[in-house]
Amino acid sequence: MFGGIGQNFVNPALTARIILLNSFPTPMTTWAKPFFYMHPSDAVTTASPLNLLKQGASIDQLPSYLNMFIGDRAGCLGETCALALILGGIYLVVRKVISPVIPLCYIGTAAVLSLCMGRNVLMDVLSGGLLLGAIFMATDYTTSPITIKGQVIFAIGCGVVTMLIRNFGNLPEGVSYSIVLMNILVPLIDSATRPVAFGKEPVKDEAQR
Repeated sequence: MFGGIGQNFVNPALTARIILLNSFPTPMTTWAKPFFYMHPSDAVTTASPLNLLKQGASIDQLPSYLNMFIGDRAGCLGETCALALILGGIYLVVRKVISPVIPLCYIGTAAVLSLCMGRNVLMDVLSGGLLLGAIFMATDYTTSPITIKGQVIFAIGCGVVTMLIRNFGNLPEGVSYSIVLMNILVPLIDSATRPVAFGKEPVKDEAQR
């Protein structure tokens, strides 16, 4: 739809997920209870931790931090096991496939805002698609800024939008929307943060160009 690899202006996977989420909200937000097949008498479906937080659940009603860390909780495919996501992120950074700037700034911004909003910081970081989005989606080469300064601005924007949606929006999650919205702003961010070539004056307006 966007013209092939390298031509997309937003992350195609997240765009597809948003379309599916808005077209088929019930199947996209109905989770199987972890290991439900081992306990046939239990309910098969359960709410995700972010849904429970949105409903005002107490800490006793939420999965433990250990369960959140190892992935024994409800959620989308690929987002539940924080341990696996962190190990994958470390591997990509060590192999120099991605830079740690975007993941660290994104997760850090979300954590700080979660604290300022009086939310459960660890639960906000470990639940939903924050780690998956920050490590594997926001770092997409085509749809993220090229400069370090631009990447910091981009990641902070992702963190801010994510937490605004989580705290004030009707949806319990905002990672997909935040990354796609910031993808749209990447050309503007690149234009504002692109360094001036040595020996040239910065262009102040279009007339000078």
